[in-house]
Amino acid sequence: MTENRDTPQGLAYALAAYGIWGFLPLYMKLLDHISPAEVVAHRIIWSVPIAGALLILLGRTGDIRTALRTPKMLAMGCITASLITVNWGLFIWAIISNHALDAALGYYINPLFSVFLAAVLLGERLNPLQWAAIALAAIAVLILTIDNGTVPWVALTLTFTWGFYAFFKKSLPIGPNQGFLLEVLVLTPPALCFIVWLAATGENHFANSNAINTWLLLGTGVITAVPLLLYANGAKLLKLSTMGILQYIAPTTIMLIGVFVFEEPFGRAQMIAFPMIWLALILYTTVMFRQLRANRRTQPLV
Repeated sequence: MTENRDTPQGLAYALAAYGIWGFLPLYMKLLDHISPAEVVAHRIIWSVPIAGALLILLGRTGDIRTALRTPKMLAMGCITASLITVNWGLFIWAIISNHALDAALGYYINPLFSVFLAAVLLGERLNPLQWAAIALAAIAVLILTIDNGTVPWVALTLTFTWGFYAFFKKSLPIGPNQGFLLEVLVLTPPALCFIVWLAATGENHFANSNAINTWLLLGTGVITAVPLLLYANGAKLLKLSTMGILQYIAPTTIMLIGVFVFEEPFGRAQMIAFPMIWLALILYTTVMFRQLRANRRTQPLV
């Protein structure tokens, strides 16, 4: 069982993953003429060789064979695969439909949901400064939600799918790299069937007259597999509550891209909420780094 504490290596993995995800809308906007379902299918298919090559280099392919023959592990892989598929599809739709701010709102709410899961299901205990950070973030999210004026179904769906994905991913009884490959292998048959159907109906954008489409769809494997593998490794080496707070990095970047690049409206509510969210981040990460230093001091010298 993975020890439930924060590590410097886990922090580095998580920061890299969330940084890539933050700039992902720029790539997805290049695919706004392709349906989200087709983009998701290619994300799945082209992630397989990347994840597979990594496991071959690590000599851990036997773990996948074991997982595929173990009903409980395979069922857990199907659950996480289903959750991430819905999350991917809705995120792509939000970006290409000029709802980047809604996507950002969803990922702002999600860390709070992750902390809720950590406290209720894992029994993690937070100190007063951490609770103050969560309270600030909660108020900021509430301001953004009220300003939206309607039930934020896009944001809530992104929140629940990613939050439960993180929770089940942490409890998947195989390594993070193996778990990701298991997920995309589970998803590959339906993804291939969908691509074949698109080709048969003449609606596919891969390997057609436009070479740019082909290269962009091939690239979805890289921008999918690399951050997810980084995230999976980070999730195993950090507390779920820490992973939840670090997720503010991605939505902040997405929000800024939505406003300054995609020119989506940015009103007074956002001007109030953003400083509150960043203050929450500063408070929580200050505590986290103190804990990291304390852990290093208490570790015995070998």
